[in-house]
Amino acid sequence: MTNQLKTAVLLAALSGLLIAISYWVIGGSGGLIIGIALAAVTNLFSWYQSDKIALAAYRAQPVSEGEAPGLYRMVQRLSERANIPMPRVYIVSSQGANAFATARDPEHAAVVVTEGILKILPEDELEGVIAHELTHIINRDTLTQAVTATVAGAISFLGQMVSYSLWFGGGSRDDNRGANPLGVLLTVMLAPLAATIIQLGISRTREFSADAGSARLTGNPRALARALQRLEASAKQMPLNANPAYEPLLIINPISGQFMGNLFSSHPATEERVAVLLKLEQQLPITTY
Repeated sequence: MTNQLKTAVLLAALSGLLIAISYWVIGGSGGLIIGIALAAVTNLFSWYQSDKIALAAYRAQPVSEGEAPGLYRMVQRLSERANIPMPRVYIVSSQGANAFATARDPEHAAVVVTEGILKILPEDELEGVIAHELTHIINRDTLTQAVTATVAGAISFLGQMVSYSLWFGGGSRDDNRGANPLGVLLTVMLAPLAATIIQLGISRTREFSADAGSARLTGNPRALARALQRLEASAKQMPLNANPAYEPLLIINPISGQFMGNLFSSHPATEERVAVLLKLEQQLPITTY
């Protein structure tokens, strides 16, 4: 199964989960309609606001060519090579080394790096990171990730509301008009967990695709592989204070150490990403720019 198909399946599962929860909790066709409406509204909201929300979450500040000439020209050069409009360039005032991109489409895009990543990566490795983020923009991954974060948040919010309702004695026992007891239990206990697992699965799938796109764009998969290893080592020493909802946007898991299994990780294991990149190195033709 291709990465694109995997993403489509997981997105469908996430929206379906939101609709199913509404059906079971509220009951009947009314719950189904509300679930569909919630899915539509959250996806539409993400479409128009995803870039602004992510930039605000990390307090990213725009920079001009005069303020960061090397970074600006690198983004400009790679954007021309990728044949996309140059995205806006932002810097996050943090010594945690990381980067991300956000956009609803290539015409409304931004590439964001931290001060920390500019300090620790040599030029060829930073180029690999920027190419990775541009690939996210080309593939519209940033929108996909923002939508999944919003829908997953809506599911968790619905679960919390049901939990509060039960705590304060709300709800009806009428089988025809009240909340379905099994649906309530599943919502409170399992739905937020399932939504998180699906959201993180989408994030891992998109990271592999962006790594491959970076390798093709730069012709230097090994540089990105080295960058990922360097960034992971840096995260163990100085993790980025990341917003959990938007952690999947980042190029590397910002949390120091791996205390959870792959099922609950927003990123594939760095060792696995490096292995795939080195394999790609053997397949790509030698290209010089």
